[in-house]
Amino acid sequence: VGEVMGIGRTMEESFQKALRMVDPAIKGFQPRYHFESMDALKQELEVPTDRRVYAIAQALHEKTMTVQEIHDITKIDLWFLRRCENIVKTWDALETTGSGLSGVDHELMKQAKEHGYSDVQIAQATGSTEDDVRNTRQAAGIVPCIKQIDTLAAEFPAATNYLYMTYHGSQDDVESANGGVIVLGSGAYRIGSSIEFDWCGVSCIRALRQMGYKATMINYNPETVSTDYDECDRLYFEELSRERVLDIYHKDRSDGVVVSVGGQIPNGLAIPLDKAGVKILGTNAKMIDNAEDRMKFSDMIDEIGVQQPRWRELTDTDSALEFAANVGYPVLVRPSYVLSGAAMNVAWTDDQLRACLNEAAEVSQEHPVVISDFIEGAMEIEMDGVGKDGVLIAAAIHEHVENAGVHSGDATLVLPPQSMSEYTKFRVRDASRKIVQRLDITGPVNIQFVAKGTDVMCIECNVRASRSFPFVSKTMGVDYIEAATRAMVGQDTTDMDLPTLDTRNRPSNYVGVKAPMFSFTRLRGSDPVLGVEMASTGEVACFGQNKEEAFLKALLSTGFKMPQKNILISVQASLEDDMTLCAYQLHELGYKIYATKNTAKVLQANRVPCEVLGYPTEQGNDEEANNTLDYLKEGKIDLVINVPTYESKRLEDNYIMRRTAVDFGIPLLTNMNLVKLFADAAYKYKEGELLGLNARSLFEHYEQETDDDAWTGPREFH
Repeated sequence: VGEVMGIGRTMEESFQKALRMVDPAIKGFQPRYHFESMDALKQELEVPTDRRVYAIAQALHEKTMTVQEIHDITKIDLWFLRRCENIVKTWDALETTGSGLSGVDHELMKQAKEHGYSDVQIAQATGSTEDDVRNTRQAAGIVPCIKQIDTLAAEFPAATNYLYMTYHGSQDDVESANGGVIVLGSGAYRIGSSIEFDWCGVSCIRALRQMGYKATMINYNPETVSTDYDECDRLYFEELSRERVLDIYHKDRSDGVVVSVGGQIPNGLAIPLDKAGVKILGTNAKMIDNAEDRMKFSDMIDEIGVQQPRWRELTDTDSALEFAANVGYPVLVRPSYVLSGAAMNVAWTDDQLRACLNEAAEVSQEHPVVISDFIEGAMEIEMDGVGKDGVLIAAAIHEHVENAGVHSGDATLVLPPQSMSEYTKFRVRDASRKIVQRLDITGPVNIQFVAKGTDVMCIECNVRASRSFPFVSKTMGVDYIEAATRAMVGQDTTDMDLPTLDTRNRPSNYVGVKAPMFSFTRLRGSDPVLGVEMASTGEVACFGQNKEEAFLKALLSTGFKMPQKNILISVQASLEDDMTLCAYQLHELGYKIYATKNTAKVLQANRVPCEVLGYPTEQGNDEEANNTLDYLKEGKIDLVINVPTYESKRLEDNYIMRRTAVDFGIPLLTNMNLVKLFADAAYKYKEGELLGLNARSLFEHYEQETDDDAWTGPREFH
């Protein structure tokens, strides 16, 4: 769902840069996934996937195939494969110096840097450290040059601030910026980090320039607004790595770096940059670590008296199983320093827990993994705010429609909250104040809570902008990132009319709903059901006079079509009471209800009229004349409601129904709370209480416009 652009002066340099830009875990053109057999390696080379480049790296590094053999299988042009071979030859030279880093002479070090090797890679090849490599090459005068991208094809002198760094050069094209603030961008668009963080980065740059600061952006995503070179005083189309940020920071003699507006990648650089002597603007790097490190954060929450689910740091599998036995399943496994819930999982059994622990350990090798009690049926709540010296100067509390267990990036958000009790709000405000004060936050912050009964528990704190900041800013009518930027550089915010925790009536005359957008249709075979790991690739937000109107607008904006006639329902037994109420409501609206056998039994017992359809796996069975699969494929169903739980037994049938709905473009609901809200909204829509739901294209508007209404003549341009 995204792309990167590495810029250098040779294919080798640009290619290695681009590979690292895709993900910070990628070191460069090196083996990454080890293909055990020659057959597995050849299969990976033959069928293009995101792993093929690493299969080529493995073949060249291990010398198991020649360039010609790789070309014969992949049909990749020999010119490109020879460049890849050059990269590997340099690695071999680094590895075989015989005496580690001290054996790397000036010429080899220069060649390695010109071939795109990072200090981390050279350290790996020579058995040294990143800092040793950095100090050695700097002492030898091997430092990158700043080069300008020539936007005028060499016909005129280019005067843009569109810059990159390269080791192929002897002088800089531009002089040092001599001060200014560096803002770290969000990197590649991916599930979990998309245009929301670019909006935050751009808002930060604009606020800095408005206040008279010189603003420098480091980012490598060609799709973004932040990489428009007229948005900032300097744009470095460069890697978001410790090495490259330090290069730019020292070259430009910068005043400080903002790490809190670009999502998890810049946030993860806070500690390494701080240790290297970089001035981090906003919250102290140590406090960022206290929030990101699950173990430290959980300790801190206990210390300040904020309620949280029972937890334990993971030391080994036995202690995890013992903890699960004590608190009872389900339990949640949470790695540190990850975005979009990577490797975060809910386990319901010992076997599931073991599998979750293996995945979490792989993702979070350097940071602790925490296991905690998972609260079923709890409401999830978020507080997006701006701190200044440990005091919240701006805040907004919003609720999720879905219960806890759906990742916040996949959840449907409602602002201001419509179903939260005053007591719950009081507890959220109290905990937010304590956490912001304890972490001494200056800048953006996002805190997440779960609430059930009188329990209001903190589950997470991100000392950075969250993906809901644009939505919150637009709904509250004030730019939270501008406020955060002002706070980080010590400027006054009193003229901004910021809503605080004590603000009760904002917004007062409308409701905002943010809904996720999914790409399941493009992910062949994927199961369109939500969990604690994020799956959405986009979002929409709409306003309405009430929750139902805003929700339905948002739902329709994602491509959801209102059902016209027939609805198929299939839910797990524990949800049948709730579903009966919704099914009757939909029946009352004139929809014909179809249900799978077990669901139909309950609906009919409760006198909700419905027609029984056989399960997909029973297709072809003579007794089952009508099958769900046939009805879905023949376009007889307008909406599928399939709500599974961990207790579901007919896993294959449920999956087939969900997947077929997606493949045939049939609207699908898989969450009980969403079904309830949809039924309420559909009722109000049918009664004519909701406005603005029948949007028309501009040309449809023109077709229906009378000559009297038009403000131009039929043949005039407008």
